[in-house]
Amino acid sequence: MGAYTATVTVRLKAGVLDPEAETTRRALERLGFEPEALRSADRFEIDLEADSVDAAGEEAAEMAERLLANPTIHDYDVEVDPRQ
Repeated sequence: MGAYTATVTVRLKAGVLDPEAETTRRALERLGFEPEALRSADRFEIDLEADSVDAAGEEAAEMAERLLANPTIHDYDVEVDPRQ
């Protein structure tokens, strides 16, 4: 067993309204910035024990599918790194 940290980033799918990002984009424009696009995302860092990097990634992906993301409206990415 190894120690890993899985980072799951959850964001809304293209075409789904993102009011948080729209509000932030407008605020940035008022501050003089000109972002082309802005999307909000949630990031979860999960420390876990697994037999391999692949096993840790599979477990984190299952967590995303079952709880962290709503597959109907969200996309997610999983990255896994060994924990020091």
